[in-house]
Order: sequence, then C-alpha cells, then structure tokens
Amino acid sequence: MSENTQKDRVSGNDLTGAVISEMLGKNLKRLPDSDKKLFLYGSFYLAGTGALAGLISNSLFRRGLNVTQAAISSSLPMAMTPFLTTFAFYNGTVSGPLLSGDLNCPTCALIRGALVGVVGGGLYPILLALTVNCGLASRYNTAPMPEKGNMLRYWMDLSKPVLRKMRAVILLQAVFGTYLASRDFDTYTKLAELTFDPKEEEIKE
Repeated sequence: MSENTQKDRVSGNDLTGAVISEMLGKNLKRLPDSDKKLFLYGSFYLAGTGALAGLISNSLFRRGLNVTQAAISSSLPMAMTPFLTTFAFYNGTVSGPLLSGDLNCPTCALIRGALVGVVGGGLYPILLALTVNCGLASRYNTAPMPEKGNMLRYWMDLSKPVLRKMRAVILLQAVFGTYLASRDFDTYTKLAELTFDPKEEEIKE
C-alpha cells in the first residue's frame, strides 16, 4: 500500500458522505458509554434548557403585559417550539455534519455550538414569547397597545428589562453549547481515528 493511498484513506477523500456517515456510525458503538451517550443525547439537554428559557421569558412577558389568560395554552408552545428548534438546529449544524465527516474544524464546531445555544436556546425563545404575549395582550386588552408607527419602539422598550434578566440564561446557553460542541468534536476525533487509522486497516487486511 503506497503512502498516498494511505493518506487518502485517512482523510476519507475516496469515500462519499453517506459511506463515511455509516462507517462513523458503526464505530460509535465502540466508544465509551459516556462519550457515546453525550454525542447521541447531548442535543436533548441543550434543547431542554432552551425550553426552560422559553418558559422563563414567557413568564416575564406575561407579567410585563399583565396577561393572566391562556396560561397553559401559551406555555406549551413556548416550551415545545424552542425545544424542537434548538434540537434540530444543533443536529443540523454540529452533530450531523460531524457524523458525516463534513465538519473537521474544531473552532468552527465551537462557534456553531455557541451560536445554537445563544440563538436557538436564548434569543429565539425571547422573541417568540414577545410576539405571543403581545398578541394575547392585544386580544384580551390587558395592556395598552401602541399605534402602528410606534410598534417597534414599544417592543424594544418592553424587551429591554426582559433581556437584562435573561442575560445570565443566554450566557449559560452559550457556554453549554460551546462545551457540548467541544465534547462532540472530541468524540468525532476518536471516531475518525477508529475509522480511518491506516494501522487498523492494515490489521484488517
């Protein structure tokens, strides 16, 4: 086996994304349980904290707009929508590309994880809670609504105290997303070594 052929096998250049994903998926079973479980279920934890951020921001906006109606019907989507969005966002930008061999940059993985935590698990629940509760306040007349020309300023003034209170949550989401992406990239590195290590291929041959 020539040196160039070995390098191609190590990098996976001669394999399609589907084949690489299948090979990495099979070797995932060979990793320690801690690495395997975190890689498979870590996005659920990040999505769960996103759902919690949705419930907290929903509560803050309900208090600010004096909304007491539709407590359950507004809380369910405020928990489920950020959960599903964060879960899909993380899998689509971090764990999915890692498992298919399309994300080989550790810094890129960390940045993506942090962005998912901040945007999907922090800012998106806040914006969603703002729109939902403004709609409820307008429907039930619990707070005076501004004229159309002042709507943007009204939303900004209403959001500022909520954003101040949610800063710690957004920071924690960023840290958690970065940590999770870091651990997942370490897992991917171990998978790549198991899958494309020339020494293992020579043993198999």
